[in-house]
Amino acid sequence: MTFRQPPTIYRSRAPLRLGLAGGGTDLSPYSDLYGGVILNVTIDRYAFASLTPRTDGKVVLRANDLGVEESHPAGQIPTDSGLRLHRAVYNRIARQFLPDNPPALDLSTSIEAPPGSGLGSSSALVVALVEVFREAFNLPLGQYDVAHLAFEIERIDLALDGGKQDQYAAAFGGINFIEFLSGDRVIVNPLRVRRPILNELESSLVVCFSGQSRASDVIIRDQIKAAENKGSKALDGLHALKKDAFDMKQALLGGDVQGMAEILNRSWISKKATAESVSNSHIDSLYSVARANGARGGKVSGAGGGGFMMFIADPESKPRLMRALAAAGSAPDKVTFTHAGVESWHAGL
Repeated sequence: MTFRQPPTIYRSRAPLRLGLAGGGTDLSPYSDLYGGVILNVTIDRYAFASLTPRTDGKVVLRANDLGVEESHPAGQIPTDSGLRLHRAVYNRIARQFLPDNPPALDLSTSIEAPPGSGLGSSSALVVALVEVFREAFNLPLGQYDVAHLAFEIERIDLALDGGKQDQYAAAFGGINFIEFLSGDRVIVNPLRVRRPILNELESSLVVCFSGQSRASDVIIRDQIKAAENKGSKALDGLHALKKDAFDMKQALLGGDVQGMAEILNRSWISKKATAESVSNSHIDSLYSVARANGARGGKVSGAGGGGFMMFIADPESKPRLMRALAAAGSAPDKVTFTHAGVESWHAGL
């Protein structure tokens, strides 16, 4: 198998996401034992990848947003250090689809969010990387295939702790109610939400970077243990988060933005019960500032411990809320929903 149309530069982008409800229930063993559900929406921040053929037998990997570059001979690359996600995607694609001719290429990426953002940026990057290889080599992969392959690269090939929602959100895009069942079965249910409801929700949302990137692995390991500890408060918290996903879905479809805010608050309390490190004094302080300045509800996006927070406020209250969050040292911003999943294209050099 060779490049489709050399000489060409191949590009892809995969959207980041906001987790509205159910976060943590996509983790095994909870999803295997009880079935997990997530409601999330993709937003106008992306992970980008580009791939260009080389003729010198080298594989050059770049993370342009981090200012990191590596060079390796074409073939299997060690994944114990460096740009591990880039290396692992290259290795898996070469091993699974191109075993007789590992390609020489440039592979460059960037992400419109800081590391540890809680917006699913690492998984979106892996999805974008898989997709750019799919485009370059015309690989027989659909949306479910791209998402599952990205999941396997992160969770199996690299043994990184985490769930499944981010890969499927990035691959499919839009507003999705996603079911996670035993045996790695995943069902993506796109929600058809009326445009006036989406306009009201977009107008009501504020996101802010807490100023702290976080490593989610400790939180995730605590939540994995919770699923195995019947009768624990942490397991009760995961069950509550699952119920909140169903309730959030009904509130969203019915246009009850106030109800969505109340569910966010409820979910935040439940999420903090699943692991001690979900919150900290800085996050609690920002949450209090937001609630005192017009936020009707809010929570941390992603595993917790840092990254982005999200709040729902009346549109008329958003300017005051954003001023207060900025004064507290965060970086508030609006979000725009996106409705396309990972995309790829190519252009002549």
